[in-house]
Parts: sequence; C-alpha cells; structure tokens
Amino acid sequence: MIIMVADDEMIQMEHLKEAVSEAVPDGEITGFTDPLKALAWAKDNMPEIVFLDIQMPVMDGISLAKRLKSINPRVNLVFVTGYYKEYVFEAMPLHFSGYLQKPASAQKVRQELENLRFPLIREEPQHKLKVKCFGDFEIFYDDKPVSFSRVKSKEIFAYLVDRKGAKVNGNKICAVVYEDGENESSNKSNLRSCVADIKETLHALGADEVLVKGWDSYAIDPTRIDCDYFDWEKNEPYAIHAFHGEYMSQYSWAEETLGFLIGKQ
Repeated sequence: MIIMVADDEMIQMEHLKEAVSEAVPDGEITGFTDPLKALAWAKDNMPEIVFLDIQMPVMDGISLAKRLKSINPRVNLVFVTGYYKEYVFEAMPLHFSGYLQKPASAQKVRQELENLRFPLIREEPQHKLKVKCFGDFEIFYDDKPVSFSRVKSKEIFAYLVDRKGAKVNGNKICAVVYEDGENESSNKSNLRSCVADIKETLHALGADEVLVKGWDSYAIDPTRIDCDYFDWEKNEPYAIHAFHGEYMSQYSWAEETLGFLIGKQ
C-alpha cells in the first residue's frame, strides 16, 4: 500500500506519518512539507492514498488534490485539517474519501481506511480466465497456467487480447503471427487448427464465451477475462504499479502497444 502524507508543518507531518504508520504497519509511507515536491513524487510513484493538509503555502491542499486526481482519478484523498468547514464546498467536487481533524490519531486513520472511496483490496475473480500482459504474456485459470496443444495458439490468443475485443480477420492474424514467405493456404489452415485448439482449451475450462468467432474474424470478449492491461487503462492502482516497461515481451509485434504504454506514463 503506497501512502503519501503532505503537511507544510514538519511537526504535524511527522505526527501524521506516525499515526498512519501505526494504522498501516506494512504500508509504504512517504511524507512531504513541500507540496510541489509531493506532486513530483506522486507522478512517479502513484500513491493509492494521500493524507493532505488543506492550508499550505505555494499550493494549498485543494489545488494539490486536483493535480493528484488528474494523475490518478482513483486516488483516495483524505483531508487532514482543523478548518474543514471553511473548505468543504471546494473539496466536495473532488469526491474525496474522508476527513480527519488535527491532530489525527491512528484509530481515526484506521476508520478512514475502512471507508475508502476506492477500496484497495481487489477481489480476485472466481473461475475466470486471468491474463498477464506485463512482462511475458501468460494465461491462468484459478491460478494455474493454461497451456495449448499447438505452439502458435498462445500467440494468436495474445494478439486477440492485444486488440482488446476488436474483430480481426484471418489474413491479418496470419500476417502478424506467421513468418513472411510461408505458404498462405498453409498459414490459413494452421490458423484454423489453432483456433480449434483455443476453443477446445477454453471449453475444457468452461470459458467458451471468451472467444468470439465471426465470418473469418476472431476476437476475445474483454468482459470475460481479468487482464492487467485492461485494468491499467482503467487506472487500477495495482495494474499501474505492475507495469515496469515490459509488455508481452516474447512477441515482437507487441512493441507498438508497448510504445503506447510508455508514452502514457
């Protein structure tokens, strides 16, 4: 759990850090007295929870909160102040998670953490295909690796995941996953065999709905899988932290999407 604390008064900041540390012993807690340094750090570290003093020089807590929300719309904002009533109408549009009166105690911090606007505990989907795109591409079902009978089946499935539900015709898939110069009719035959392999594998897992087949077109249903890449696009904190500059590393065609991901950091 990555937590940021910001208060321009050193004593107040240290007191708040101590209270948060007591409430979250295993949390990664970083404190700042300079809101500009806090903002720069947040851009690189994507805190999941931020405890903010409202009255600060250079950039007040409301302004800092707005900047933090633009970086991560799902950040949990907890304002810590003795002047809440004066700022409540400015704070409300930020859809903040909570409010603490100074001096904050560990007990009060725990109460706010139990009622976060964006809970941090992810409920792992039961009996749902889980796809990992960051790093090497891998597929799991109930935490067990999924394997196919044919070598290219996994790559074809990976490419359909990369397309995020868009229908792709057979010729396009062949051009991407098969080497140049191979026989076209042979490639199409291999593609059909791999698609049949994918269907059989999914059927055995009770996940038939994942693959969507049309007239010489193929796609996956994004709503039927749990995928770090898809969750990254939704600004899910776990997915944002899971991306370390690698995407489907074993496939050269994935470099275009990798460039997109790096460009959005």
